[in-house]
Amino acid sequence: MELWDVEACIHVLQEVLPEPHAGLLAGLLFGVKTSVPKELYTALVSSGTLHIIALSGMNISIISRMVQGGLVPVVGQRVASLGTLFLIVWFVWFVGPSPSIVRAAIMGGLSLMATVLGRQYWALYAWCLAVVGMLLFHPLWIGDISFQLSVFATLGIILFGTSRVASLSQHQSIQWKRVVMGMIRDNFHLTLAAQVFTIPIIFWYFHRISLVSPIANLLIGWVISPLTGVGWITVIASVVWLPLGRMIAWIDWIGLEYLIQTIYFVSKLPFASIGI
Repeated sequence: MELWDVEACIHVLQEVLPEPHAGLLAGLLFGVKTSVPKELYTALVSSGTLHIIALSGMNISIISRMVQGGLVPVVGQRVASLGTLFLIVWFVWFVGPSPSIVRAAIMGGLSLMATVLGRQYWALYAWCLAVVGMLLFHPLWIGDISFQLSVFATLGIILFGTSRVASLSQHQSIQWKRVVMGMIRDNFHLTLAAQVFTIPIIFWYFHRISLVSPIANLLIGWVISPLTGVGWITVIASVVWLPLGRMIAWIDWIGLEYLIQTIYFVSKLPFASIGI
């Protein structure tokens, strides 16, 4: 079994986790949502958490921020930023340079530069150039929902997303607990910022808008980053030795079960969403 193959990695997840847990984790890691049951998919829409299984600029930003937050206290701001950008390039190569992935990488890279480096106006200018360039290359993308969600999620991040990673790295003595809590807080802020302009788009296409999205993202936002990290460890360990992967997968299962039950619970709250 080859590690550098998405299909093989998804098969590994199906070997060590039951459904819908394996399908949900595949969505988190690779943006693959074919294994997500219809009932869970509906709950994701109603709870305003569909973005967690759709590979977009926001998802890549969350992964990048997780890596960035871990690297900055160790190697400094510049090296961490460079390493994170290389990670984005590698991820595009790994999952395959499809148009949606390339768009997500471009948008994720721009939002990373905006939130981490704090150059909002430069990032907004780069966002405009990127959007115009992609539409000149493929004008029909303007009507594609994944393009719209990725572009406007990134715009929300650039305008309203902030990061404390850079400021944390300026302290000589730093506590890892403070770094972790800052990452959790920033990821939640990042998620809400990304939804400012995407909620109307989701309402337009699905004729439904979630009223509990802030609550849902507050409850699950903190678990996305660590679950993503452990998920990658599970995939690698399973490729090396399947029994080891199965043992680590128990950690994934706990986080995924919490995720699933929380999404179901929030989606069933009175007036969780409204539709037309």
